[in-house]
Amino acid sequence: MKKFLLFSFLLISVAAFSQAPVEFKETKHSFGKLKQNVPATYIFSFTNTGAKPAIIETATAECGCTTPEYPKAPIAKGKTATIKVTYNAATPGQFTKKVNVKFANVPDVVVLTIDGEVVPATK
Repeated sequence: MKKFLLFSFLLISVAAFSQAPVEFKETKHSFGKLKQNVPATYIFSFTNTGAKPAIIETATAECGCTTPEYPKAPIAKGKTATIKVTYNAATPGQFTKKVNVKFANVPDVVVLTIDGEVVPATK
């Protein structure tokens, strides 16, 4: 019984500490239809809900067509910050792109997703 209780406590502790100490307003944005070669930007907003300052170690896009910009300074407890994600819209067609956001001392990443359809530019 003691082993079961200890295992349960450890499992709950790991689950509690594995989540990012922030709360995003949303983690997905759909642009709809975009004109080819006209970059589109969306700003994801989040609040530090942790007890300590939140530090973004990295925010990386899955390809060169998507560029994330994120704060390099720590985000104080209770403060709001943003991550700006720009898609270059160079290639016609449907797209879904992800940005992986890694916070310091948090094993899990937060995945931000953008999608839409790039329509060919008219001549």
